[in-house]
Amino acid sequence: MITETSVNPVLRTAPAAPAEAAAYFRAILALHADVSDVAAALAAGGDPGFVVVDSRSTESWDQGHVPGAVHLPTALIPEQAEQLLDRSVPVVTYCWGPGCNGATSAALALAELGYRVKEMLGGFEYWAREGFAYETRQGPARRDADPLTAPAAGECGC
Repeated sequence: MITETSVNPVLRTAPAAPAEAAAYFRAILALHADVSDVAAALAAGGDPGFVVVDSRSTESWDQGHVPGAVHLPTALIPEQAEQLLDRSVPVVTYCWGPGCNGATSAALALAELGYRVKEMLGGFEYWAREGFAYETRQGPARRDADPLTAPAAGECGC
């Protein structure tokens, strides 16, 4: 007989039914993009079909930002989004990194204004950690890729 105390912590709460899990993960993918996918789309040349928005302060933007991103701090979205963004073009927001919910707040503010939006998982931290080029107040920059976050073969295969 299996008792509640003999079930491991992973299975203590039963996994969702496959259809429920599929709906959840489909929704997650509709709301998130990862750094590698954003970088690949931007590097492919031409119009990627979305605009990247950095929702951080001017000081943070000056430290480093994704090339071609629009600088729109979250607090300024209600008054400036319409002048800077086209509602027909999807938006990908980012902030510092996984420990910051600034990109989530920016995505919410934009969605409430009628924009289609995704959040870039990992934010600027993972952009830099994966070795992608970025711009600073002083000019272009790039760090060596962190082997714990960037695939050794150049592509993670996921």
